[in-house]
Amino acid sequence: MVEITLVRHGQAQTGAQDEESYDNLSDLGRQQARWLGDHFAATGRAFDTVISGTLHRQHDTAQLIADAVGASVSQDKRLNELDYFGLAESLRDTHAVEIPSNRAEFIAHVPQVLSAWETGRIHAHLESFTAFETRIAQMIALAEGQGGRVLFVTSGGVIGMAMRLLLGLQVASYANILLQIYNSSVHRYIKLGDVLALDTFNAVPHLEDPARAHARTYI
Repeated sequence: MVEITLVRHGQAQTGAQDEESYDNLSDLGRQQARWLGDHFAATGRAFDTVISGTLHRQHDTAQLIADAVGASVSQDKRLNELDYFGLAESLRDTHAVEIPSNRAEFIAHVPQVLSAWETGRIHAHLESFTAFETRIAQMIALAEGQGGRVLFVTSGGVIGMAMRLLLGLQVASYANILLQIYNSSVHRYIKLGDVLALDTFNAVPHLEDPARAHARTYI
């Protein structure tokens, strides 16, 4: 049996303009992670392996979930997020596209960033689109080869790339998916025959209570 669950980290520091400032959970982000862990525990959702990226927001989310379900967490930097801030600065410097300051601008910005990245129109020192794609493919292969129930706690760009790889999506669709991924959302693939089939996308069962509507966040 192969089941791969990907969870996006809880809300980080909204409004940050660089990776270091962004990379910590907000108070709401910690609560989102606790609620998800409690939901997994209450519904008997167990995991054979829990792996997070090495970013603070990823590992802290994973640890809060693991504490609730009685699991241990290991880390793998291949689950780290794409360098959005670096890519945004490159697009600004080379194409005079300003870095967004609100969600409406962010929605227009992401497809431009991903298009420039895929076609190599970014600064050479940044991770290439192909390199990012390769490391996500490696993590999928690791989970598939290991078997059992594997939980990856990661970021929206990674989750979108996994969907691109497994469903054969074009970059425009990848951008569209990335923009809609909730903080602390659940995405699951199950092995059917020789393929990994999408079972769950962008689920937030721990936030369905109307009293938690405020906690359904994208950024």
